[in-house]
Amino acid sequence: MPTLIRNNNAKPGRLITLEHESRVLRDNPLKDPYRRKLHVYLPNEYDNKQRQKAKFPVLFSLAGFTGSGLSANNWKSFEENNVERLDRLIGSGRMKACIVVFPDCYTSFGGNQYINSSAIGDYADYLNHELVPLIDLQFRTSSVREGRGCFGKSSGGYGAMLLGMRYPKIWGGVANHSGDSYFDFVYLSEWPSVLTHLSRYAKNGKSPSLEQKSAKGVDDGRVKRFLNDIWSRSQEAQTTPTSQEVMTLMLLAMAASYDSDSSSPNGFKLPLDLVSGEVLSARWKQWLRHDPINLVARYKKNLDSLRALYIDCGRSDQFHIHYGTRQLAQRLRLNSIEHTYHEFDGTHSGIDHRLDISLPFLAQRLM
Repeated sequence: MPTLIRNNNAKPGRLITLEHESRVLRDNPLKDPYRRKLHVYLPNEYDNKQRQKAKFPVLFSLAGFTGSGLSANNWKSFEENNVERLDRLIGSGRMKACIVVFPDCYTSFGGNQYINSSAIGDYADYLNHELVPLIDLQFRTSSVREGRGCFGKSSGGYGAMLLGMRYPKIWGGVANHSGDSYFDFVYLSEWPSVLTHLSRYAKNGKSPSLEQKSAKGVDDGRVKRFLNDIWSRSQEAQTTPTSQEVMTLMLLAMAASYDSDSSSPNGFKLPLDLVSGEVLSARWKQWLRHDPINLVARYKKNLDSLRALYIDCGRSDQFHIHYGTRQLAQRLRLNSIEHTYHEFDGTHSGIDHRLDISLPFLAQRLM
């Protein structure tokens, strides 16, 4: 059996675990835990006696959907985990020494988009107003936005992009790997199979006639029954969700992120009619307000202020995200916003090797 030879010459850093009780998440609508653990990577240089007063740039790693910072550093077969990668990049001199934070932002939906949502929780506030000050207090960080960046893939890439756009006083650099964009391609193509799956949860197992069409964007009960099924199953640790169930859960999480409404069933509205599949223009408009390709001009000044903006995507991404990243890069160019954009041979999966490019890029440009 072939084996991966680890780089034993790299000077190892250390990974520590903090536990934080969040006021922001205490009353989250999903009743997810508000006491959270987070991992923090400290490079070997942090403990160097000659650098006892030195301050270090800090990077926040945002996990993709179904992921968490708590799993980001697990042992992997045939490839490095994040700690091994950081040890190699920093130990070899390819990357400036940085502190790297791996927060836990997992939710009952399987993840989130790192934005505030009345249906999921205020995860942007959790990062910006609780974790950033906590890390600055506990460690020798640069503690200024010019020394702080975030990076992630997929939902994590989307989150990094939105944090950089909306909170320029906090974030100075962003790396966005295959982050959600161009929602018309990324999400609409997945909704038909999701609606078909949700039809299994229609009352009495049957969809109402077209004449009994449900209110625009309002759950007729099937979404709630689906969520209860998934959540009761996970609590009892019986069977893991199928790929179709994960996709359904993810699209509902997006609805809860982009069109939350506390007066609606489940706390959010739906962008398509559950029976006919009709795209509801008023509801879809709410989604598009969160699409990065529609936000560049609005946040031009904030994006201009970033010290580093890196975007990449595989040109065979199975969720078609490469089309969205192309449009995002085009709009950045049209607005004369400095950035680096790469495409590579690959899909949406198995692309952690791209961190070899983005992490040194971020670290070099942060104070």
